[in-house]
Formats: sequence, structure tokens, C-alpha cells
Amino acid sequence: MYRMTVNLNVLDHLGINLYSNIAAVMTEAVANAWDADATEVRIDALNPGTEEQKIVIEDNGIGMSVEDMNDKYLNVGYRRREEDTDTGRVTARNRRVMGRKGLGKLSLFSIAEIIEVESSKTGVVPHGLRMTVEGIRIAAKEKTEYHPEPLEESELTVSQGTTITLKQIRRKRLSGGVNALRKRLARRFSIMGADQEFMVYINGTPITPADRDDLAGAQFLWNFDGTDIDPTSIPRIQERAILSNRKDDWPSDWRIQGWLATVRKPKELDNIDSGNLNGIVVFSRGRLFHENILDKLNDGRLFTKYLTGQIDVDFMDKDDDEDIATSDRQRIQESDPRYEALVAFLKEILGRVDGQWNEWRRKHTLEEITATIPAVTIWLDGLKPGHRESARRMLSGLGAVKLDEEEDKKELIKYGVLAFERMALRGSESDFAANADNPEELLRLFSSRDSFEAALYRDIVSSRMSVIERLKGLVDEDVQESVLRDYLFEHLWLLDPSWERADGSAEVETRLREEGVIVDTLTEKEKLGRVDLRYRTYAGKHIILELKRAGVKPTLNKLFEQGRLYSTTLRKILRAMDIESPNVEVIFVIGRQIDEEISDPEGVKSAMTSIAPGSRIVHYDGLIRGAMKSYSEYLEADDRARKLYTLIDQIST
Repeated sequence: MYRMTVNLNVLDHLGINLYSNIAAVMTEAVANAWDADATEVRIDALNPGTEEQKIVIEDNGIGMSVEDMNDKYLNVGYRRREEDTDTGRVTARNRRVMGRKGLGKLSLFSIAEIIEVESSKTGVVPHGLRMTVEGIRIAAKEKTEYHPEPLEESELTVSQGTTITLKQIRRKRLSGGVNALRKRLARRFSIMGADQEFMVYINGTPITPADRDDLAGAQFLWNFDGTDIDPTSIPRIQERAILSNRKDDWPSDWRIQGWLATVRKPKELDNIDSGNLNGIVVFSRGRLFHENILDKLNDGRLFTKYLTGQIDVDFMDKDDDEDIATSDRQRIQESDPRYEALVAFLKEILGRVDGQWNEWRRKHTLEEITATIPAVTIWLDGLKPGHRESARRMLSGLGAVKLDEEEDKKELIKYGVLAFERMALRGSESDFAANADNPEELLRLFSSRDSFEAALYRDIVSSRMSVIERLKGLVDEDVQESVLRDYLFEHLWLLDPSWERADGSAEVETRLREEGVIVDTLTEKEKLGRVDLRYRTYAGKHIILELKRAGVKPTLNKLFEQGRLYSTTLRKILRAMDIESPNVEVIFVIGRQIDEEISDPEGVKSAMTSIAPGSRIVHYDGLIRGAMKSYSEYLEADDRARKLYTLIDQIST
């Protein structure tokens, strides 16, 4: 009674091995039900996880007679749109037919060993058949027709439409479970729902657009002109825009419907049940036509990692045009001019989306940062107007950095604020503005030794102020000169800011401090002289520092005698080290003025020059005042630094 008219060897290629997952197979079954004018399709997975598991697909469509079953369903390659002159292109319900190649029914063989098909058509007695993969392979080997086994009347359960039962399921093709199937089917059709009079149920639960999971988490949305989006499906949308639905040079009936959207974080597009949503699905006539055309656009811009979307392109599947869908109807033949036109159009569209995405993201990333970290708002408000915009761009860029933990984000913001303040002091905050849209470059700037240097802003302020205060305390305590000497040499910038990186020589200092053991030509007086001092070199100068207790009042003669001894001794040592004509300076740091500084200041100056040009007397009080003056910018910034670090502490909490 039944016969399949096809070379059965093609089943291995077009059925068993062509479809890789259950969602693709169920897509074909649902599409056939749509073409049969069904208003309901029920898919039930029974006895899951057991040897008796099976899948039942039941629709309430027009059904088939035995003749329909043989001439259309079992006729592999039957082209309905060309061969059925009555309802081959538009059904009785005015639906545009999805099927075209006549190969979809073969997909069932890719997941089941046994397939039973029952059908009931108005005015026709219900009937059914059973097909097995093994039986088809035997017929193919023997090169005979395959005759499916008729079902006994007692085995029939169908009352209206068509029921397909899949048995001996190949479990490896059923990964993900029922919930995954629901979500993946939802993403393969745009015609499901009561408004389309086409409901699809899985284990009794209807599939709805919400099952797609692609708009629920969207942050920004672009819909093509003429496409309506249910407001309840986009609860988190912050910005929207309308995109053109065609190019001016396209044929008048070429238009695109659908939308593109971006999420806050790329990981939101990775859904276990729905699969990876990072792509643009192409529909034609309400069903999947291309799984992900985004991969074919070769667009490596950052925003594409956040992008999802679906578009309906009916001009890709027009009745009178060549069929450009691949055999499994999940991709498109890419050499077709229609496909090339679509790709070119989408590339232009993505250029606009990229610009708006960057603008919107900067705006809302900053809003999210200031909303969750109020201290950042206080910091921004306290910046100079010229710095504020650069700081905002910097924060927006940092907000784009991919971090899984919220605390990590706070740490990044904290160090961003610190780095910006440090670079603002150096006048290089423009580096931040220039790279605000490049998170990787911002991170490089943070780690740059030249930009961030060895210490943070507050460390410089607090440490230098504490050094000055400590020096003042030592002077007030009138400690012995060796303590003051050691302290000053740990902080040479107190004497002269340019000496911060002055170098010392342990060898020279040892020869100066120990009784003449290095240079044989030292006189006995030089050997016995107290050489209580420190030595440094800077910019070609050899500097000797001699300190007195703050309470001691030396005489000019005593200072002159010591200075000449130090200068002469140092010159001999340096000459022995092959340093000819060394530039030597001797500096005395004392607490109380000597009498001659008041009565004969020129004589004091002459005496110091006689020791060595550049030699001089420095007073502790003057030293402290000079340090205060030299670091006035730090004094002025101290209050700001304290406020800044109070804010930094708040960012971390």
C-alpha cells in the first residue's frame, strides 16, 4: 500500500547524518505542521532517560490521506510550492508555506531508529505506518523499494491531523533536556503565539517569545523601522533607536524586520539551555533561515561581543526565485546576490550601532558607577572643569573592563581614581581621555612605571610632611649631631630638592671617617682630626656635610679649620682615586648664628669660599622653612589628599 520513491542511499546524507541536534529536527516537524494549517503542535517527551523513552509530535492540521502520504510525505524531494497548484504556496489559512525542498521529513531518522506516522483527514479513515532505519538500509542494500509497515487499526490514536512517534531514540542527539529544547525552538521561529494562531507545546507548556531569552537582559535596542516590540519583553532597556529597514537601491519589496540588541556583559549571552546568544539569527517566512549571520560579517569590534539579534528577511525565500537555503535549512548559499546584499547592508548598520553603543555605554556605565559608588560622584564634582570630562571618559572605559566580581570592579575604579590624580599632577591626564574607549590601554597606563611612578599621591604628601615634622622635632630636642646628620642624609631633598637622587660612596665615606688608612700622604694632624661627616656626589659635585647640635654655637674660626681639613682630605682621597680637580663643597648645618654672621657677613662668605667654592653655612630653622616652601604644593594638596583618600576608602566599602 505504501511506497517510498527515492534512492534510499540518500538517507544517510540527507537524514541520518545531516541533522546534528533535536532542535533542528523538531524545527522541520513544526514547520510541516504550520504548512498543514495546524493551530496547535504538541511535542511530548515520554519516559525520558529510559529504554522506553519516545517523542510524540501531534498536530491538529488538515491531515493526510493514504494518497497524500505516498505522493507527498513519502515522496522525498516533493516540491510543494511547484507541484501543488492549489495550496502549494499559500495555505487555506492564508499562510505562506515554509517547506520547499521536500527533505525535512528525513530529519526524523537522525534521532530515532523507529518512526510511526498516523494521520486523519476530514472524510478519510485514519491510517498510519511504521518505518525503521534498519529496514530502509536493507532495502537500499538490496536496491529495492522500501515499503513501510502499515499500523494496525488498534494501534492508531490520531483523531485529527498528524501524529508522529519517534522510538528508540539516539540519546547522544538529545543533549540539554526538555527546557533546552523549548528555548532553542523558540529561537527558530518568529510565528509562535496566540496572535499567530499557532501554539507549540512541549510537555504541555506553551513556547512563547519569552523563551528565547534574548531580549529579557538587553540594555540597548535597535529595531528596524516597522517592527513592533512588546514593551513587556524588554524590561531592562535603557536606550532605543530605529534603524532603516532597507537600502534605497533595493527592489521595492525588499525589507527587513527585526531588531538588534546589546547586553551589559558578554557572559549574559551564554545560556546553557538557549545556547550562545551572541549572534544574529536570520528568519524567512517565520522560521530559521541562517543560524548566525554575525559570524559572516567579519566584524571584530568590541560591541559585537555584546550583540544579539534576530531579523526577518522574506526576500531570501521568494517562491519564484532560486532556493538558496542549504539542505538542512540552517544556512544560506553565500554566493547568491541576495545574501551578498544582506551582508553589505548589515555591515553598514553595524557601523551606526557601534557609534551609538559607545556613546550610550559611556553614559550608562558612568551612571551605574556613580549610583553604586557615591564617593565617585563626590570626586568628580571636586575636579576642575577641564579634568572632569577626561575623568568621566576614564571611568566609562574602566566600566567596560570584563570583571566577574563586583569587588574587583571597585578596586579597578579605586586605582583608576588614584592614577588619574597622579597623572593630573604631571599634566598627563589627557592620556586617559585619548584612550577612554580602550580598556586594555587604560590598564596599560595604570601599570606604566612612567605614569604611576614608585609611590602614590598620598604617600608622597604624607611621607614628606612627616619628614619635615620629624626634623623639626629633632632640632627642638637638641639631639647629637650624628643623629641629625644621619636623618638629613636619609632625606637629602631637605637640603636641596635637586639632591633627591644624589649618590653616595661607601668607600670614600669610610676613608674620610676612619683615621688615615688609605692615603699614605695624609699628615698626622689629618689622621687625628675628627671627621664626623657624610659624603655625597651630585651633578659632578663632591659634597661634605657637617652638623652641629642645635644648641651649640660654634665660632667662625672653628668652622673654617674643620672645613679646610675636610676639603683638603677629600681632595687627596679623590686624587688617589684618579679624580683630578674635584669640585668639592662643604656644608655646615648649625642651630644658632655665629657672631660674624651678624657683624661681618662678607667675612663669613669669604671664609666659606676659601674652604671651597660653594661651601656655606645652613641653619636648622632656615632649612625647615626652605623645605616647607619647596614643598608648598604638597602642603596645599595635603587637605585634598586626605579628602581623596577618604573617598578611596569609601569606594572599597
